[in-house]
Order: sequence, then structure tokens, then C-alpha cells
Amino acid sequence: MKMQVNRAKWGLALLMLPTLIVAMDMTALLLALPHLAADLGADNVQQLWISDSYGLMVAGLVITMGTLGDRIGRRRLLVIGASGFAVLSVVAAFATNPLMLIVVRALLGVFGATLAPSTLALITNMFHDARERGRAIATWATCQFAGGALGPVLAGFLLQRFWWGSVFLAAVPPMVLLAVAGPFLLPEYKSDRAGRLDPTSVVLSLAAVMPIVYGIKQLTVAHTVVVPVVALTVGAAVGTAFVRRQLRMPAPLLDLGLLRNRSFSAVLIALVFAGIAMAGTGLLVTQYLQGVLGRSSIASALLLAPMGLGVAGGTMFAPQLTRRLTPPSAIAAGLALSAVGPLLLTLVHDRGDLPLLIIGITVLALGTGPLFALGTGLVMSSVAPERAGSAASMSETGNYLGGSLGFALLGATAAAVYRGATHGTSDSLAGALAAGGRLPAAQAEPLLHTARAAFTTSLHVIGLVSALIFAGMAVLVAVTRPGRGAGEAADAGEQAVDSEERLEALVGS
Repeated sequence: MKMQVNRAKWGLALLMLPTLIVAMDMTALLLALPHLAADLGADNVQQLWISDSYGLMVAGLVITMGTLGDRIGRRRLLVIGASGFAVLSVVAAFATNPLMLIVVRALLGVFGATLAPSTLALITNMFHDARERGRAIATWATCQFAGGALGPVLAGFLLQRFWWGSVFLAAVPPMVLLAVAGPFLLPEYKSDRAGRLDPTSVVLSLAAVMPIVYGIKQLTVAHTVVVPVVALTVGAAVGTAFVRRQLRMPAPLLDLGLLRNRSFSAVLIALVFAGIAMAGTGLLVTQYLQGVLGRSSIASALLLAPMGLGVAGGTMFAPQLTRRLTPPSAIAAGLALSAVGPLLLTLVHDRGDLPLLIIGITVLALGTGPLFALGTGLVMSSVAPERAGSAASMSETGNYLGGSLGFALLGATAAAVYRGATHGTSDSLAGALAAGGRLPAAQAEPLLHTARAAFTTSLHVIGLVSALIFAGMAVLVAVTRPGRGAGEAADAGEQAVDSEERLEALVGS
């Protein structure tokens, strides 16, 4: 028994590697992009595809990979994903032109999509004790957000000493270790009830998610709304066809019956909207640090790190909150705390308020910890083990869509506020800074003062919007009562188990 416990703990440590690396890979490239663009001669459109091709493939395939792991074996899929990720990371590091890097990044997204759902689903198989499983899920969530915070810091450290390819090579040793040690430390699991993978559903899911994510991203950078609207319309139409097909199939790629569980649905909604608020706020704060306060990229990454580390700290201590509160109450209380953070941003006006800015993003992030730890636990405890991969993929899709929506919707809102505050004389802070650099000091000073004041106003508005989002999600989670859905039983003949009771058992002391 002791040997099994030790193996599970070593296995959990091994599973944290892909969780950490994938999160770091998503953010580290942002700092390396200017360096590789200059070296490879990538234009603005190519830079956009270099940064987006990975995320688009992850978003489009995570549903497929979550279900595929249930059917062919979660450990097998994880090892395949880690091996492919390691090989392609080496290829990306030595890319010789922008097109090559775009293609390799897209292929990295294919293998990256295998990692997160397989990792989370395997945790449900490795830890049979409810409390240990709850702590393991909290650890998983901690690594996921700590990786996002540490990605730019690691990239800054590497770029000061090596070339841009080192950012990709950093993923190789952990992935090789996972591929080699995985078969020895991780259990294998696949569902006996899994049917054949439906190619049509795979194509439909990819063709639905990718245009939606692409359209959302394009809303913030496109000069016309035609392309984003067409992409969103196509994605919505294909998504409708995908949903209809899943509802008709006896063994669907994505089990939409899980959404009948009200607690499950409420957590997914909260994950999406929390992602919107966090991504939008993080975008504005990053631009404020660099454009208004004049901090360097690496300094801004370090100053923004408390946001990711705040989430990590909140997820790590979330299970302890259930000693005094029920899980839904702990999640709601955390979201209410998060609402205070962006409100503090509305009080930031000049350089002297930098500590208030850092406190604001830290409080915002800290309060989301219970949602990501306990909420993920609720999602995973609402399904039978053979459907853990499907549940994990839905959770990951919600997280990713929330982040993309945050960049697009709150980014577009901030841009509109900025243009209004400058009375249409400036389209963006970056444009004003570039124009100011070409003007004499006497003419540049009033232009830059107006631009920076307008962007500060944008920060205040987004802070208020984010506070309202967190407050609304706190109310939603607090008033939602768990229902009994099809996803709560191992089969149709078993009695459904109340999901709140299961979650209390999962994370209780």
C-alpha cells in the first residue's frame, strides 16, 4: 500500500511537468516574439500566426484529445503527446523561416492538446482517496497558473543569455522525462464503453472552435469587422451542426449531457467569465506598465508575476477553506474577493500608485483560486471515471475560450474608451508613443500626456467591468443549487449522486 502511495505521489510530480510547460509555452513566446521576428524576418501577419497557430490548434483539438484518451488510453496519449512535443520543440528552435515556424507551432498545438485533459483525467485514476484527489487537483491548478506567470520571466532570463530558440528548447528535458518515466509511474486507463472515434465529429469540433477563437482574436487587431464576423458566423454554424450530431449519437465525442448538472454548468460559466476578466485585466495592466510607466518587457513580466502566483497561492490553499465553508460558498467568497482587486485599479493614477496596482492584480488573482481548484474538482467529481477525459476537455475549452474572449472583448472595450478619451486623435497608446518618438520634445509632451491619461481611463473602465463580472459570478455560484444529471452516475441504471456532497467529500478535511 505504501509503495502504491509513493508511486502515486511520484506520478503526480511527473504529471506536473506537462502542466507547467504547456502553460509556460503559451506565455513565454510573447517575450520572444520580437527577437525571432527580427531574426526570421517575419512581418506583422506572420507574427500573428506564429503566436496564434499553437493556441488555435489546442483550442480546436482539446475536445477530441480528451475523448481520445478515454478510448485509447490516457497514459498512452500522454506519452505520445510528450514525445511529439519534445521533437517539435527542437525543430521550432532551429526554424529557418517564418512559414516553417508557423507550421511547427501548429503541430506543437496538436500534441499540446493531448497533455492537459490527459493529465487531469489521470489524476482521477491515481488518487482513490477523495481528500488526496482534491489536493492533487489543487496542485495541478497551481502548476497551471504558476507556469503562466513564470513563462515570461523564464523567457526574459533565457533571452538575455541565449538566442530565441532557447525558449522552445526549455520544454525538451521535461517532456523527455515524462515520455520515459510515464510508463513506469503512471497507471493506464481507458473506458471499456468507449466506441469508435467519429471522424465527422472531430472535423466538426475543429471547424467550429478554430474560427470562433480566430474571430475573437481578430476583433482586437483587424481594421475591419468583416473578417472576424464571418469567422464567428461560420464557427457558430458549424458548432450548431456539431451539437446536433452529438445529441443524436449513442457514444458522442463530447458528452453534452453533463451540462444538465446545474453545478457543472455554473462552474463552466464561471470559468469562462473569470478567464475573460483575468485576461482583459492582465492585457491592460501589461500595456500600462510598459506604455504608461515605461517599464521594460522583463520588468513588466516580473511586476505581473504576482497575478499568476496569486492564482497559484489561491488554488493551493483552497481545499483548506472547505473546513469552514461548503465548496460553492468558498468559490463564491473567492470570486467576491476577486471583485475587490480590479476596483483597486480604478484608484491608480500615476507612478506613485504602482504598489496599489500590484496589490489589485494580486487580490484579483488570489480570489480565483477556489474557483480553479474546487471548481475543477466539482467538474471532475460530477462524472464517472470513464468520462473524466471528456469533462476535463470541457473545462480546458472553457478556460481557453474565456482567455480569448477577454483579450478580444475587453481589449476592444478599452480601445473604444481610449479613442473616446483622445477625441479620436489617437487609435492606440502604442501609436501615440511611436508618433511621439518622431516629434520634437515640445510637441511630443502634450501628445504623450493625453495618450497616457486616456489609457489610464481605459484601465479604470476595464477594472470596473472586471469587478462587475466577478461579482456576478459570485452571485451565480452562490445561488446555484446542485441538480442531478446524467453525468453523475457510472451508468444509467445507477442512482445519481448529489454533486455538492461528492465535492465536499473530495476536498473536505
